[in-house]
Amino acid sequence: MHTLIRPILRSFLAIAACLALASHATAASRSYQRSVESYSMPDVTLINQDGKKVRFKELVESNQPVVVDFIFGTCTTICPVLSATYTNLQTKLGPDLRKIHLVSVSIDPENDTPQVMRDYLARYRAKPGWDFLSGSRKDIDRVMNAFNSYFRNKMDHKPLTFIRSPVDGKWTRIYGLISNVELMNELTKAGLK
Repeated sequence: MHTLIRPILRSFLAIAACLALASHATAASRSYQRSVESYSMPDVTLINQDGKKVRFKELVESNQPVVVDFIFGTCTTICPVLSATYTNLQTKLGPDLRKIHLVSVSIDPENDTPQVMRDYLARYRAKPGWDFLSGSRKDIDRVMNAFNSYFRNKMDHKPLTFIRSPVDGKWTRIYGLISNVELMNELTKAGLK
């Protein structure tokens, strides 16, 4: 009987390993979820890393592709990954960098002062064309609600990236951690030339 159990156990373990590999391969092939949405932006004034007032609606409804994410300066989980993707994208774009605007919106406006935001961008070697915005809690909540991405507790926020196409004004909503190569592909679909 003992000799019969070993082959069955080995077969079971082999099947389990194959299933684990198959599910990993499937998950790897779809690292993010994508949908196309229409959002109505609030006309709020936020503050950038230089302490300058920025009209959010005007900034994101420009005639160039815009990428928006939600982060905070002291985050140690998904924000660094999202920001590293922006850094890699800026490097990959090279001279085409001016054709796109990257926007990170603080979900911790009580702590993300212009100095904190400036230091954060410096850590990621941000180039011109990447703004980190903060503002009043009320205005930040309005922006998060406009993107259907409101989270009461900043620690519960999700890896969301939004790409606005200047062609039709639609937003591509990305849920998940996206590589800079995948982000470039999404930007091309959105109208980056």
